Amino acid sequence: LGNLLDMTRLEAGAVQVQKEWQPLEEVIGAALARLDTQLRDRPVGIDLPDDMLLVPLDSVLFEQVLINLLENAIKCAPPASPIDIRAAASGDSVTLEVADRGPGIPPGDEQRIFEKFYRAAGSGASGAGLGLAICWGIVAAHGGRIWAESVVGKGSTFLFTLPIATELIRP
Repeated sequence: LGNLLDMTRLEAGAVQVQKEWQPLEEVIGAALARLDTQLRDRPVGIDLPDDMLLVPLDSVLFEQVLINLLENAIKCAPPASPIDIRAAASGDSVTLEVADRGPGIPPGDEQRIFEKFYRAAGSGASGAGLGLAICWGIVAAHGGRIWAESVVGKGSTFLFTLPIATELIRP
């Protein structure tokens, strides 16, 4: 029910993005802490550039994107298989990745998985099919883009970019 309400608010434009310069490492850490129990037996690799300190984003919404992507990886990938989180800055944007070693996404479904209520065949994931649609809405509300790259039988990587050139004055 919570995901459905979130999706309705995103579609109605009722979600106000409150961007502030946030330490990316802390926002990622907060998402990982909320999923501590589910991630207990699963290695999580984090690769962040040393010079990436602050990114303009809404930390509450961004944390939800990470939680949705991590929960998706937990549901789809075999138990104890690793999940990797990477980030890189390039020009006026930052790209983040969440990669798993699950079954992958069937060819042709890479964009459809971001549609409301869509679940890829053979994913093994439970749920209403709203988590990735919510991610898409939140990333779009930040002026970014989200997509998936996948190799069937080897896993999926969910990538999204967020602009870092903004009207905010960097502290």
